[in-house]
Amino acid sequence: MQTDISPQIAAPAPSPAPVTRRQQIAAGVRDSFSAGLGIFPLGIALGLLVLQAGLPAWFAPALSMAAFAGSMELLLVGMVAAATPLAAVALTVLVVNFRHVFYAFSFPLHLVRGRLAKTYSVYAMIDEAYAVSASLPESQRSAPRLLAMQIASQAYWVGGGLVGIALGSALPAPVKGLEFALCALFTVLTLDAFRSRAEIPSAVLAGVSVAIALVLTPKIALFTALLLFVALLLARHALIARRAAAGRQAASPAASRITPRASSHAASHAAPQIASHAAPQIASHAAPQIASRAATETVDA
Repeated sequence: MQTDISPQIAAPAPSPAPVTRRQQIAAGVRDSFSAGLGIFPLGIALGLLVLQAGLPAWFAPALSMAAFAGSMELLLVGMVAAATPLAAVALTVLVVNFRHVFYAFSFPLHLVRGRLAKTYSVYAMIDEAYAVSASLPESQRSAPRLLAMQIASQAYWVGGGLVGIALGSALPAPVKGLEFALCALFTVLTLDAFRSRAEIPSAVLAGVSVAIALVLTPKIALFTALLLFVALLLARHALIARRAAAGRQAASPAASRITPRASSHAASHAAPQIASHAAPQIASHAAPQIASRAATETVDA
């Protein structure tokens, strides 16, 4: 008696339907909702701050279109109102937005085609856009989805500024303490970093960088602190990578020593079990053949 041991071949799963351009754009707009919850209120604060600084109402949307930089715009309002020299403004913009250089290493800009679209994607590469794109799986990223998310994010920012202008015009008196909005933003981000234990060393390095910068270069403390913080982060990354490599090298000889013994030990214990399990099956298949052969020989005799 022969048993049928041919494997059953499963039917291939149907391939997913291609995602249309309209669906990708809708997905990008949905991706922007979480970031928009923070962008829109900060835009309102920008509009209010512009009016309270004595600047014209058109300055808020003009600034949001000319330099879509989020927190940097809040800082620029005070610098413009104080008639800060252009060189100091340029240096401050370079220092505050220098982090975007590191965003470019992993931002999916290669998906965007066309000079105009790519230029806008670079221009609108804010912190929230980078965070949203980094959270998406690589298979779900596309140029329409990325651009739709960035355009929606800027619409929240510009719209919030316009709402802030309208509220500021309607208020009878200026709101005190509104200039603290930028400091409050970075305070919240720092507290979020402390909630994750993995980010505590980075927050400590940032505090050390600020302390050293205030002592050594008090006039350009922000610039010095950022450069020092980047250097410390690179040193920490190199140290973690070196420890991981040393751990892998230490684990590989131990694995090579354990593997032969474990394999021979497992084989010695598994052989009787395999034999005891296979013997009844072999006997059950061989018994009819042996019996039929014995009966044939008996008849011939």
